[in-house]
Amino acid sequence: MTVVSASKPGLLPAADTRSTVLAITLIVTGVIGWFAAFRLTIDKFELLVHPQAQLDCNFSVLVQCGRNLESWQGALLGFPNPILGLGGFVAPIAVGVALLAGARFLRWFWIAFNVGVAGAMAFVIWLMTQSIFVLGTLCVYCMLTWSVVIPMFLVLTSRNAREGVFGDRLRAAGRIATQWVVTIDLVSYVIVALLAQMRLEWIQALMLSVGA
Repeated sequence: MTVVSASKPGLLPAADTRSTVLAITLIVTGVIGWFAAFRLTIDKFELLVHPQAQLDCNFSVLVQCGRNLESWQGALLGFPNPILGLGGFVAPIAVGVALLAGARFLRWFWIAFNVGVAGAMAFVIWLMTQSIFVLGTLCVYCMLTWSVVIPMFLVLTSRNAREGVFGDRLRAAGRIATQWVVTIDLVSYVIVALLAQMRLEWIQALMLSVGA
């Protein structure tokens, strides 16, 4: 039987406090992301059965998910994007639970997992630009997905860099990034909000809807 040493790059001891933080982050963001994907999938089924249905997530012309779900961007691979979320968000939940149970993973696993999450991050950035600049809408459950993929990517990537998964040269950068993860996350939210404001003027629309 091969004994895996905790000193190897990429291995995270079960008792490490930072392991618990990572695990909880993966579980919480994974569950929220899965819920958003589930709701979008249900809404897509509703539109297929009743094309004229008024979805619960359609609050106004600006804030709605119907336009996103019915667009080609909403089915990039030929099937509804939320199906990707239903399958994809299971992975961080499983990894988080495994970490809490004391599991340790080899370097190749962390690299593969990080590549997958980076792919999700890239997809989310593309969806953001399409929603804001092309479709001109703010989909509630889409935004919920964006809001959890960003911290998931930041926490995981900074952890992997700090632990030497990407090589010893990035350990220092990983330690610095870990200290600034919350700030970077908040700045990311602000940037998205500003872009949406510049393009869609969502603050004015919200004030008008409240005043009405």
